[in-house]
Amino acid sequence: MNTTRRIATSVAAFALGAVALAGCAGSAVGSSQADASSEAPEEIVIGALHPLSGSNAADGQQMSNAAQMAVDAVNDAGGIASLGGARLVLEAADTRGEPETGQSEATRLIQEGAAALVGSYQSGTSANIASVSERNGVPFVMDVSALDSILEQGYTYSFRIQPSASMMGTQSATYLSEISTAAGDPVQKVGYLYEQGNFGASAYEAFAAKAAELGITVDPAISYDPTSSDLSTQVQQVAAAGADVLAVSGYYNDSLAVARAVNSIAPELDAVFGVANGGFDQVQFTSDAPNGGANYLDANYRWDATNEDAVAVADAFEEKFGQPMRTSAMLTYDAVTLIAEAIETAGSADPAAIRDAIADSDYQPHVVNAGPVSFDETGQNVNASVVTMQVLDGAVRQVFPADLAQEQVVYPAPVN
Repeated sequence: MNTTRRIATSVAAFALGAVALAGCAGSAVGSSQADASSEAPEEIVIGALHPLSGSNAADGQQMSNAAQMAVDAVNDAGGIASLGGARLVLEAADTRGEPETGQSEATRLIQEGAAALVGSYQSGTSANIASVSERNGVPFVMDVSALDSILEQGYTYSFRIQPSASMMGTQSATYLSEISTAAGDPVQKVGYLYEQGNFGASAYEAFAAKAAELGITVDPAISYDPTSSDLSTQVQQVAAAGADVLAVSGYYNDSLAVARAVNSIAPELDAVFGVANGGFDQVQFTSDAPNGGANYLDANYRWDATNEDAVAVADAFEEKFGQPMRTSAMLTYDAVTLIAEAIETAGSADPAAIRDAIADSDYQPHVVNAGPVSFDETGQNVNASVVTMQVLDGAVRQVFPADLAQEQVVYPAPVN
């Protein structure tokens, strides 16, 4: 039985209450202590770097918990069989959402023997970790970090499972065009609001380029400060321009501010469509947004609710930690499980051997993906994909494309 199947079996058993997940302890083995020709190690350390404090601590803690859950699943399934049942050990570090802290913590974890790293939620932090990873020859698998430029540095030890910001922007424009055309009401003009950082700009630029190819006008396009609590002026500009659809690339609080402004200023829009939006597909959005966020759409990476194994993992997570599993956490779970599978394939705790096995991975993820994970020469998963979600009857549901849909998409999609 291969590592992925053993892990899936262990998680399913946990979801049924048959497996008690437990931590493990012992001496760490890093690059200086083990390679393919040495005696099999008893334990192999994976370092997890996430914002466990600060404004993104809720996601960071979920991601750290998911990393531990993945490690426990491997160990409960018998450990790394090709290394005589060697157990994985997770060392979690708090980046505090600070690039400098992420860099120093990555350095510390490598010095203390980590054979691989996973993280980190924020692209700026991941960029620094990637640099440390490359200098030290230790593989780094990014769970959540969308910025394209991270993998444009010629690195050979960094990998990304999720789609990049530009991939998400391109796919989002395609899906919006297909949804509206199928409904007999093809979108003509999109107003676009995007947070002013690198993430928002990258998603917008890719969306606009693809929209132009599809004959869709994107105007106006307005960047904004994501710390703003009132985005009424920006929404008014979109309404005044006569846009059919408002597209939004932002985080949770600013997306909520957009929703409040739309409710009072522009309820006549055909749709509000998130592009890699950090708010519209969150469970709490259905409680916090006007009208329960009804009909809001978002094209984003997502754990696949049509995948039985993914559902089992999500159910197990909620049972253990008492809260629904966010996609960010599922991406961490996939990243750690991919690393475990690479260690199994390499039959080694040597970081260089693990790196080579990661590069050749065909791991089947729990997040939406157009096939198995497949990394190109830059370390980007070329099969990374988004799915369109919509708030329907108080729940976030997958609605497009059809093969991933839980329910039929509603379009036009009035929000009040």
